[in-house]
Order: sequence, then C-alpha cells, then structure tokens
Amino acid sequence: MNCYLKLFKLAVLFIFSATAYGCANKNYIYPDYDVSAENMKRTVQYLSDITPPRNHLNTESLENASSFIIQELNKYGISAEQQKFMVSGNIYKNVIASVGPKEGVRTVVGAHYDVCEDQPGADDNASAIAGLLETARIAKMHESALPFRVDFVAYTLEEPPYFGTEKMGSYIHAKYLHENNIKLRGMICLEMIGFFNDQKDSQRYPLSLMRLFYGSRGNFISVVSNYGSSSFLKQVSKHLKATAIEVKTLKAPTFFAGIDFSDHRNYWKFGYDAIMVSDTSFYRNPNYHMTSDTIDTLDFNRMKEVVKGICWFLLNIN
Repeated sequence: MNCYLKLFKLAVLFIFSATAYGCANKNYIYPDYDVSAENMKRTVQYLSDITPPRNHLNTESLENASSFIIQELNKYGISAEQQKFMVSGNIYKNVIASVGPKEGVRTVVGAHYDVCEDQPGADDNASAIAGLLETARIAKMHESALPFRVDFVAYTLEEPPYFGTEKMGSYIHAKYLHENNIKLRGMICLEMIGFFNDQKDSQRYPLSLMRLFYGSRGNFISVVSNYGSSSFLKQVSKHLKATAIEVKTLKAPTFFAGIDFSDHRNYWKFGYDAIMVSDTSFYRNPNYHMTSDTIDTLDFNRMKEVVKGICWFLLNIN
C-alpha cells in the first residue's frame, strides 16, 4: 500500500511540476529599469520599526503603515484612496492606487501590510510592500507605455485570525471588483519576496519528492497558481525568467498545501486569474512569524530582480 501511495504522489507531483521550467520572452528587448534597493530598504525599515507591531489589534499602527504607503505613492506622483471596511467594531483600510489608462481591463498587483501577532514582519510582508511601491514608482515613470491599467493594492487583515475568512482585505477588494463587473487580466500577489538561502537543504516542500524537481536550495523565487490561472502564470513567469534571479513555477489544485496561502486566494473565489510570487514563506524562511523576521535577513539585490521582472511583465502585457 505504501509503495502505491508513493507512486501516486510521484505521478501527481510530475503533473504539478510540468510547468516548472520555461524560457524568457526572447522577442522582447528588456530595458534595464533603475530599481532602487535603497527605496525598498527604507520601506522595510519603516514598517518593521512600527510599534506596537502592525497586527489586527493595533489599529493605530496599521493606520501608520497605510499612511506611509499613501505618502510614498504620492511622492511618486500617484494618487491613492482608502477602501474602508469594519470588522469587530474597528475600521480597517486597504490602500488602492492606479497607474495607466483609466478605462478598460486592468491588472492588480497586491500585497498585505499587516503582521501576525507581535513581530516586525520584515519579510512577511514588508518586503512585498516594498516591492509593490517600487513597482508602482517605475510603472508611473513609464506610464505612457502601459497597455492596460494597473491597480496597486495594499491589503490589511491577511494574517490570523482573519486569514481564510471574508474579513480579509483582499476578499473585500475582490468582492468589490466582482460586484461592479470590473474585468481583470489577472492579479499578482506579492507574498514574502526577500529571503533567499544558497545553502544545500535550505528549501523544504509540501511533498519531499518535490526536491527531485525543484532542488534543495532556497535560492529562487516561486510563481504559483491554480490550474485555472495557468495561462496568466505563464505570461508573468516568462518575464521574471529574463531577470538574473532563478524562477520556478508551480500550478496545482487549490487543495495542494501552500498554493492558496495569501491574498490571491480571494480572487480565485470570484473567478479571476491570480498568481502568487513568493520566496516560499515558511518552507524556507526560519524567521516566519517570529521576532527574528528582521531587515538584516533580507536580500535586496534579489528583491530588485523580482521587481524588475514584474515591471517587464506590466509594460509588455499582450
């Protein structure tokens, strides 16, 4: 019985891993965007230093975080608005900013700015907010070249106790889009993009057999989706693969462990294509949801490559 189970897992894993490899778009000349590591460091430092930590109980800290995000967007010439909603008697806010054509189909780039309990959350998820803001800055600089509108959304209440509920900020946003018949090319969720480890055996997986296909070193950025979003995954990942960072992709059913562990899950619920770009979270980062999740553990050079690849995709959507 165990033998058959192992064979079954191997067969399923092969299906999952079929999209793990691919080529960059060779027909596109990639500009060398001046992605700023200093901007991202400043963002991560500010968010990590907020006290008390920016969790669901500390609404003033969440307000400080959202105000900082708006301030940074404004600095880049991007206006932003707040999407307010109430949970347990408190008002929480998503931050939404748009770049590109006002009408037509749009793409969402999103990341959450809250943390789990009492920890600084440098990787989870200040790294992704830093990436979101830097992507927005570059998109604004090249706005005339954007073929479609891009909405940059910073969510709150991604973390427990609200994860997986209709009180997540991303659920509120996805529901709004659906109820207003707003069409998306897709949603890109940035979830922990700053932790990398070149050491052997630094990477874990939901299934140990995945090491055969993806390796044992946590030195890559992952792009994951459900089967319904596989075409969108392919579009985004081919541009990321043109950067200097190693990229590995995975499409799998939603029941596969880790495949829906962030804000993209809520867009699937409303029929939108959505993917997650991640350093694989707790499958790699030993500081996950701990006080040791600090800025000194992040690799800003690799974060720059992630941002560059997302920008290349946004400015080359077809």
